[in-house]
This record gives sequence, C-alpha cells and structure tokens, in this order.
Amino acid sequence: MNDRLHGGGPALPAKQIYLHAVQAGLLIALVYFFCNTVGLPVGLTYTTLLAPFLYMWVLNKRKKDVLLPFLFLLQPFIFAHLFVVEASVQKYAVTMLNILAIYIFGQAFYTWLMGWADKEKVFGKLLLINTLLCFIALIFYFTPFYSLFWIQQTLTDNVDQFRRLKMFTYEASYYAMVFVPLFLFYFIRYVLRMTTVHTGWLLLMLFLPLVLSFSLGVIMCLAASGLVTFFIHFRSLHTKRRVVNGFISFVFISVIMFAIGIIFFRENPLFLRLENIFSGNDTSATGRTGDAFVLAQKILEKNNFYWGIGPGQLNFAGSDIIRGYYLYHHTTPVAIPNAAAETLVLFGWVGLCARLLIQIFLFFFTRVWANYYRLLLFVFIFLYQFMGSYITNVAEYVIWVLAFTNAFPELNVCKKEAITTSGE
Repeated sequence: MNDRLHGGGPALPAKQIYLHAVQAGLLIALVYFFCNTVGLPVGLTYTTLLAPFLYMWVLNKRKKDVLLPFLFLLQPFIFAHLFVVEASVQKYAVTMLNILAIYIFGQAFYTWLMGWADKEKVFGKLLLINTLLCFIALIFYFTPFYSLFWIQQTLTDNVDQFRRLKMFTYEASYYAMVFVPLFLFYFIRYVLRMTTVHTGWLLLMLFLPLVLSFSLGVIMCLAASGLVTFFIHFRSLHTKRRVVNGFISFVFISVIMFAIGIIFFRENPLFLRLENIFSGNDTSATGRTGDAFVLAQKILEKNNFYWGIGPGQLNFAGSDIIRGYYLYHHTTPVAIPNAAAETLVLFGWVGLCARLLIQIFLFFFTRVWANYYRLLLFVFIFLYQFMGSYITNVAEYVIWVLAFTNAFPELNVCKKEAITTSGE
C-alpha cells in the first residue's frame, strides 16, 4: 500500500512529481511571457482559459478557498452595479468572469512563487529565450514578415509608420511591461554584484528589448523607480562603487548623447516624440494620462459618481462621450487606456479610493521597502497605473504580486538599513 496511490497504481517518486511541477510552471511561464494572446480574440488570454485548472491547483496546494473572500469584497460593487446603476447583466457577467479568472491566475502565481525554489532558473530561461527572439526579430525587421515581431504605427505627430518590437503580444508597451520583472530582477542583481553573467552581455539582454519596444512610459517609470529606490536606500547604496560609478556614467553619457542628438540628429523619432510630449501634442501620451481622467469625469457626470458604470459597460455608457471627445468614427473601438482612470470609470470614486488604499496598506503590511527588488517593482507599477495599463491587464497584476511577495529574500535590504528607512 505504501507504494501505491489511492487508485492502486504505482506511486510516482517525489522527485519526479517535483520535476513535473517545475516543467508545468515553466510551460505556463513561457505561455504567459511570449504567447498569452496569440490567436485569441481581443480581451481573451490563455491564462484566463486556464483559470479553472489553476483554481483547482491552488486549492490542492493551499488547502483553502481563495475565491470566496474576493467575491465577498466585490459584493457591494456587484449590488450597486446591478440594482443601482442597472448595468447590462450579460456584458457585466462576462467581464466579471474575466476579472475573477485574472484574480485566480494571480493567486496561482503567488502560490508558485512561495512554493518553488527554482524561480531564478525560470527567470533565467525566460531572459535567454527573449534575447534570442530579439535577435531573430532584428532579422525579420528587414523582411516582409516583420509583423510577426513588430507593430507598425504612428508614434507621434510627424512620425508615422514607425516599427516597435511587440514580440508575440498585441502591442509594444504591453510587451515592455511584461519584460519589467525580468529587467528589474537582473538589474538589481547586477547592481549588487549577485550575478555571474558577463556585464556586457547582461546589460545588452536587459536594455535591448526596452530600446526596441520604444515604450517611453515604461522606460520613464523604470528610471523613476530606480531613482526613488536609490534615494530611499541611499545609506546602503551610495557606498557601493558600482552604483555610484553607474549613476555618474549614466548621467554623463546621457548628457553627451542628448547634446549630440540636439546638434546633429534633431529630427530623430525620440526627440520629436519628447518634444511633442512636453508641448502637449503627443496624442498617445495625453490620451493615456490627462485625457483619460477628463473622459472618466465626463462619463461619471452622466452616470453614478460613487460606484461608476460597472465592468463591461463602457460601450453603453461612455462610447458617445469618448468618440465625441476625439471625433472618432462611430465604428472606432473605445477604451480608457489608463488603469487608475478606468477603475474610476468602472467602479467610481469608491473603487479608485479602495484600489489606492489597498496598495498603500499592502506596502506597509508586507514591508515592501525592506527588499530592493520589491521596492523597484512597487514604485514602477504605482506610477505606471496613472500613465497606462488597464484593469484586466495580467502583466500589471503579476508585478503587484511580485511587489507584495518576499519571494527573493536574498535581495532584502540589510536589517539595520530597513529599520532606519522605515523610521522605527
């Protein structure tokens, strides 16, 4: 009996079970990172389709239900949307199911983070495969089949037909956002001298995808997260030669490159877009930031200020306002391309305040500042939610889970520094 399972068959050795679990985790990681939306309708992902299986796996691993508490927290919104706002039941149910599926994936990801010791190996394989695909994408750039890896779009005023690396995702900024956890994980390990990869190769593997994606929003938030983390942990980081030398080198090279660009290459796409952003003429930047909140306020003025319009209701309650604001054609799809503003529209001021309060509570409750990697992730995603993303963006929730989970304790700040920073 000791050699058999309940069904009477031969038992699998513990090591073999573990290997199967690791392989399954790597497979799901590859699907999430590279092809989560390939061949699927807009709004649907493979991680969503896998939700029932992931839910059963989480139940089996953690021996407790994780869905009921979330449904309990959603009850006030569901009641308000169905009986006060009177949302369309069919669209509402479909969107809420998608939100539940994303929540389940987040719980599965958290369970995997806390349960497996080979997380860094998975990260390493993802980084290596991504680098190889980047070089392949560079070859495809010059062929008629470029659309397999690249998206061609209007970048800003006077810059159209510009190609940006999207890999196998639907959009370049989304790909850059998916890459952020890998970038920050290996960047902070490089800073702390905790990696054996050659410096030149590592920096190429980290910066090449971001440069090719040309996602300025992601890049600016990454730079801001690095600066905030540096100043918060100035006592421990300023003594590290690599940090100081890197900071000085970055500033010096940036100034030189910027001066050369201004003098000799003023009409390049980067400068044209930066100029349009600062002058307010970049429709993408303004649409993802200020315009998103303006539209959110306009939609709420005609609906429910406190509870919003409800998930799945934008086409009913906000399409005319958005199309009128941008002078869109009546067939143009509408969206609020900003996670915070979209939360405001769909869940009202109650929902947006709850979103921010939960983030702040978890920041202190999980002591995010006590880990370099988690602090970098938190600052990045906290800022980026006001500059892009959307409430059903799986990549955003992966970053939140990593920020609130101490899955990599080797990147913890030393105890003395952490206490000093927290003001205890």
